Amino acid sequence: MAAKSNSYLDQVVAQQAELEEDLRPSFMRSDSGSAPAAPSASRQRSALAKRAGRSGPMREHAPQGPVEVRTSGWWRWQTVLVPPNAFVVHTRRGAPEPLHIGLGVSFRFDPTTDSFLVVPGAIQTILINAYCICSELQGVLVQGYVQWIIDDFATAYRKLDFSDPEDPMRLVNVQLREQAEAAIKDKVSTMAVRDVLSDKQPIIEELTARLRTVAEGAGDSGARGLGLSIVTVQIKEAVVSSNTLWENLQKPYRSEQNRVARLAELDAQEAVSTREAAAGRAAEQRRIEDERELAELRARNDAARFDRETAERLRRTAAEHDVDREVADLAQQTALHALRLERDQHAEQLENARLQGELARLRQEAELALAQAQTRAAHEASLLALDRERVGIDNANSRSAATVQAQLIETLPAIVDNLPAPTELRSVQIGGDTLGLAGLVAQLSEIMAAIRAAGPS
Repeated sequence: MAAKSNSYLDQVVAQQAELEEDLRPSFMRSDSGSAPAAPSASRQRSALAKRAGRSGPMREHAPQGPVEVRTSGWWRWQTVLVPPNAFVVHTRRGAPEPLHIGLGVSFRFDPTTDSFLVVPGAIQTILINAYCICSELQGVLVQGYVQWIIDDFATAYRKLDFSDPEDPMRLVNVQLREQAEAAIKDKVSTMAVRDVLSDKQPIIEELTARLRTVAEGAGDSGARGLGLSIVTVQIKEAVVSSNTLWENLQKPYRSEQNRVARLAELDAQEAVSTREAAAGRAAEQRRIEDERELAELRARNDAARFDRETAERLRRTAAEHDVDREVADLAQQTALHALRLERDQHAEQLENARLQGELARLRQEAELALAQAQTRAAHEASLLALDRERVGIDNANSRSAATVQAQLIETLPAIVDNLPAPTELRSVQIGGDTLGLAGLVAQLSEIMAAIRAAGPS
């Protein structure tokens, strides 16, 4: 068990080392995975000497160190270009304070009198593997990580060591890791194993408070701290070093879960058997009920069929009787109808005879009335003719000779036209003279006057 526990811890440590290697910046890893060797001071001095003694146009040089800082120019007239995510402090010989300090500040640089320090400004992550002893004197491995960032570089560069040319943050990370491990060990030493495994919040709170006290200067001391800011503190895992203890810690829960599972299985079996018995009893009851219902259904069907047949026979008998009754009613109605028709015909004949007699009487009355009317009309016509003749005679009597002569003259052409054509023409001479038309007219006038004079008498 001890060998197995040690191998597990070795695996954890190896995984932690791999994670640290992954988190390390790419400029710190060589192709083989290890950190490259730092350039020697003599090589740096020779390179600076070559750059200082070289004449010619301004040119840029390749970046040196962990931060991609570019320098351009030659000898004492150089320019340092700092990336925007890096802190820089620029000092000069004889100056009590830095000439330039801040994030991403570029400046003029004289290698004979100036010096500068460039530090990454990104968030740094510290992986922690703290081998702790809890209050029961049992070994516990607590794994966590701390993320921090530079908050006040003017304070940080004075109090912290960023001189490592390969990794300026290495010494700071080592110091903070030691502080974190010490804080975790102090807190875990006061806690039980179960508390460490079940509730990691007290460890996180204690570790956060201590690191912020150191890095940010929080607390009653009033110190300004190291110019750093703690971003987050997390505990990833807590592992018991002894496999035996780990198994013993798990046994109560496993036994309880095994007991609960076994009881649940027994309860399930009992419930299944009870349900099976209940299901069998229910099935048998359903079968009996189904048979009883089928028998009742058959009896109801037989009774319904008998009722239907009886009702059908009754209906047919009633229908036959109804038909006979309707036939008798129809025959009686037919006879009554015939009698009514005969009586109506006789009444119609009597009415026709009465109407014919009435019509004959009316015709006789009409003929009599017509004869009377004709007689009256003839009498009235004769009276009218007499009146007309009398009126004409009165009118003729009342006309003067001149009027008669004028009328005669007017009608004379019509009279002449209506006279027959003479077969021979003779002339009548009276008193030795031939009568002309004027004489003839005068004679006729005299004759008419004589007639008129003799007329009334």
